[in-house]
Amino acid sequence: MTLREFGQRIHVLRAPVSEPATAHAGGGGLFRRFALVASEWLGSPWAFVAAVAVVIVWAALGPVFRFSSNWQLVINTGTTIVTFLMVFLVQNTQNRDTLAMNLKLDELLRGTQGARTTLVHLEDLSDEDLHRLRGEFQKLSEEAGDVFESATDDVEHELKDRGHDFG
Repeated sequence: MTLREFGQRIHVLRAPVSEPATAHAGGGGLFRRFALVASEWLGSPWAFVAAVAVVIVWAALGPVFRFSSNWQLVINTGTTIVTFLMVFLVQNTQNRDTLAMNLKLDELLRGTQGARTTLVHLEDLSDEDLHRLRGEFQKLSEEAGDVFESATDDVEHELKDRGHDFG
């Protein structure tokens, strides 16, 4: 299958998104706002320090509770619950970031003269189609030979001419 056929197939596969307008608007839903705040705080160094402090307190209480099964159950249950809930926050953040990145790349493809805009929305293709497309690009790369190396050299020379040092 050629790249042109892939492009035509993408346009056929692309389905309109039927999400509510508020899903990507500034306001969003309660979970979206919570996920934004939680991911900001939980991704901070302070959250890591707090988690380490909890583990240290739990370990220090081991002798007090004679390293009992209940003492072990506390940390096991706590970490399991936190991990379970974090999966949803991480997935929400990942979905939002992926969507934003895809939209930015789509805009770059659409705005770049000579770019194949048929490659917009590749994420709608099946894994099998994506692997075939990767094979097409690998063939193009092999046919191009050392074009990419010379392009890299050109960029390095241009940057050196502008006073950037790579040494």
